Amino acid sequence: MSIWSVFYLIIQCLIAWHMQIGVEDASQQVVLVANGNHQKGQLDSNAKYIYLSFDDGPLFGTSSCIDVCEQEKVKATFFQIGLHQSRSEWGKRLYQRILDQPNLFLLTNHSFSHTYGDYLKFYHEPDSALADFKQAAQVLNTKNNIVRLPGNNGWSTATIHSTSKLVRPLVHKLDSAGFDVVGWDVEWRFTKTGRPIQSAEKMLRMVDSMFQYNENRTKNHLVLLMHDHMFRKPDDSVKLVQFIQYLKYGNKYQFALLNQYPGLKNQGINNF
Repeated sequence: MSIWSVFYLIIQCLIAWHMQIGVEDASQQVVLVANGNHQKGQLDSNAKYIYLSFDDGPLFGTSSCIDVCEQEKVKATFFQIGLHQSRSEWGKRLYQRILDQPNLFLLTNHSFSHTYGDYLKFYHEPDSALADFKQAAQVLNTKNNIVRLPGNNGWSTATIHSTSKLVRPLVHKLDSAGFDVVGWDVEWRFTKTGRPIQSAEKMLRMVDSMFQYNENRTKNHLVLLMHDHMFRKPDDSVKLVQFIQYLKYGNKYQFALLNQYPGLKNQGINNF
């Protein structure tokens, strides 16, 4: 048995105990959905969809995100940085693990450089920034036109247009080039040391509230932002497993990949 398998069994025991005493009444039987994924095709207009998305990989923590989603059999989208993928064989192996499971994972474009740490310069030079995204599309060999801006929750699809003044020139250029810019509805935030701030229970309450009060950008569709590095430590991987199992409980939500999100201009197909 692998180290991860042993660790995963320990996680399952901890979560089962925690759910029994904390989240649900102890008298209720906890039944977890084995697979809450939505399959490719027409989305059910009455269902509620969650799009798990992980940013900035490949990084320490990416492997844990992949492992957890594999074990829980839930779909997830990975917004990867071209520079991170191309600079090491280790990063390329993680990248390949995502590509090898297209029914479970989607790999998408989070720029080549992630601005090299200078957001103002990056967004004040939209032609250079557009070239950066095109370079990432080539390096990552993405099979879709979905991109996410570094450090900014901008949107530009056929049905959603939401940008700040800073990023608007770049978003217009990305739109003209055929990209769909996809941000997020809820973020699982992290501390200065990169560890999750909210508990799994708090995240569940936030998600439930977004659906209850129809606060998502598209009704019945919630995009959740997380970052790979948040889950590099075993204790934090436990929180990710716990959160996903809470989402699966009762089959209330379905998991989908972002190329299934309504209103994409190019149906997620790469033209580059």
